[in-house]
Amino acid sequence: MKQADIPLNEKDRIKTLKSLDVLDTLAEERFDRVTRMAKRMFNVPIALVSLVDENRQWFKSCVGLAIQEASRDISFCGHAILGDDVFIIPAASKDERFADNPMVIEAPYVEFYAGCPLKVNGYRIGTLCIVDNIARTFDREDIAALKDLAATIELELSAVQIATHDELTGVLNRRGFLSIAHNTLSLSVRNDFPVTLAYLDLDKFKAINDNFGHATGDIVLKTFSNLLSDSFRESDIIARLGGDEFMVLLSSTSITEAARVIDEFEITLHSYLEQKEPLLDVSFSYGIAEFNHEQHDSIEALLADADAQMYEYKHTRNKSE
Repeated sequence: MKQADIPLNEKDRIKTLKSLDVLDTLAEERFDRVTRMAKRMFNVPIALVSLVDENRQWFKSCVGLAIQEASRDISFCGHAILGDDVFIIPAASKDERFADNPMVIEAPYVEFYAGCPLKVNGYRIGTLCIVDNIARTFDREDIAALKDLAATIELELSAVQIATHDELTGVLNRRGFLSIAHNTLSLSVRNDFPVTLAYLDLDKFKAINDNFGHATGDIVLKTFSNLLSDSFRESDIIARLGGDEFMVLLSSTSITEAARVIDEFEITLHSYLEQKEPLLDVSFSYGIAEFNHEQHDSIEALLADADAQMYEYKHTRNKSE
């Protein structure tokens, strides 16, 4: 059995996949409708929307297969995402790359496979694929039809990202943040781990726009969000609420630990700016609030608490300057 190579852009590919916040979510009719159509159109027992994560392929939509995920090491889709064309295996049992693959010699007994890569922002994050237990051919018309169906899935995945992500910076927007943060708070109550929210507001951002132009202001916002993404953990939820306001929700983190992390990020920001021209005066005020389910009955209540702390911090600092 031959394992698929790792794409050269794997780090950014995975980052794009995770930015969709679709992994491990419930089934959705808009995806299931397409896999049902593919199953019927090609008369196959199995049709999947398969997303290739670091170590697994996870099925956002799964028709004809009882499992929700499989190891990436044995996946056909891991091979399919290496190229732009539809990846076709007419007879897996006769293909030296797959003949001894567990998915071929054991259930689901894959013999035929055709997978069309799914692209989001130029990155191949998974496939729309069909599977049969018998050898088959796949002609040009079949390939074109599978590509058309895959394009529908791509549009749906892109719509998810547009609805929940900030267009300028690429991080979550308010809608996406509130949705994911709500789930995090529920997990915190159920599993008894601390969660702290940091509310960051850029100082004197209007002056940057006025003195250097809005294009420079956009660069500052994108740079700030990139530094946030690079400085915090993948488990932390980063969002731009709008304008020059940003959020970070830190799981398994007390308010004391969060304050230390924010201070470290402030040092990182200043070190970065010192190396850039023109030298811009970019700083931020922040407020932090630790989630208490008896005090905060919603993510909005926690947000309001952190917002109040931020304004108190900004007011105190302005008075001292």
